[in-house]
Amino acid sequence: MTAATESTAVGPAFGVNLNNREPLIAPDYDLGALLDLAALVEQHGFESVWVGDSLFSKPRYEAMALLAAISQRTERVRLGTACLVSSMRNPLFLALEWATLDRLSGGRTIFGPCMGNPEEGVRREFAALGLSFKDRATVFEEGLAVLGELFRTGRTNFHGTYFQYDDVAFHSGTEMEPLRPLQTPPPIWIVSNPRLVGDKPSERMRAIMERACARIIRYGDGWMTCCRAQHPEELSEQIGYLRDAAERMDRDWDDYTVSYQVTMNIGDSAVEARAAFGEYISKYYPELSRSIDLSDWGPVGTPDEIVAWLREFHRRGVAHFICRFGAIDQVGQVERFAREILPAFQAQEVS
Repeated sequence: MTAATESTAVGPAFGVNLNNREPLIAPDYDLGALLDLAALVEQHGFESVWVGDSLFSKPRYEAMALLAAISQRTERVRLGTACLVSSMRNPLFLALEWATLDRLSGGRTIFGPCMGNPEEGVRREFAALGLSFKDRATVFEEGLAVLGELFRTGRTNFHGTYFQYDDVAFHSGTEMEPLRPLQTPPPIWIVSNPRLVGDKPSERMRAIMERACARIIRYGDGWMTCCRAQHPEELSEQIGYLRDAAERMDRDWDDYTVSYQVTMNIGDSAVEARAAFGEYISKYYPELSRSIDLSDWGPVGTPDEIVAWLREFHRRGVAHFICRFGAIDQVGQVERFAREILPAFQAQEVS
């Protein structure tokens, strides 16, 4: 495996996950407040806004409809999904929806797809839709291949195990050209969170890692990860595997973006921030919060502690942080980040 190198970029970009589940769990936060927050994030100089996705295991407002609304309330920020479970969607409909969204936004979208995590609630979603959870990786990869063709050309001739298309196009012959996104293609930051445990990982775990990295290099131009905030060495490890995959496929790793969705809470003390964070996450992710160490979700504490965490992960290769705030007061957290954390990195860029 090629060793991962540390980032030499001037400074990272920052975006905000707008928590489209929060209007269902917070009494004073509705869709109007979420749209207002999107505009506020742009005003404060963040570079992107994001929404999540699930069907009924963690109910929330639908991602693409919400991003369409946000596209009309903002002018500059990129709009992304962190993440969209594309393996549960027909790729033809998804390509048409995303092309429409990208056009509505003036070409500002970042497509962040994932195949679905192994929690029981997600398995129930696949079952309810009549889909195979066991084969979701193959479905995911085939869907990405179809989406890539449609994003680039507006047509597909894909033949796989789950999808078979003979010259299917968003073009009947009367339109000026096939319908496709304004960006051809939009950036695709594929979600992957495999972990190699211990000094001697099993062959199975190594195979999962290698397949995940090959998928990112073949079908995307970025990697999105999360949820191992206490283990920056794992970030470096997977970047090493990604570099190997890029070399095998004759791709330039420097053309890919590493993004990290980090859940945080900014407080006057670590104790205060951790209490607020734990209460919030237990409501937001009732199943996962019981099975995952909350300290791995992201930094919780004072602005200085959070700046230090961000600098370490940027040093190891993260170019774009997607900040999700584990707090009922979303506006307060966004404003505090903009006031007390963002300037530390803006000063870094100037110097």
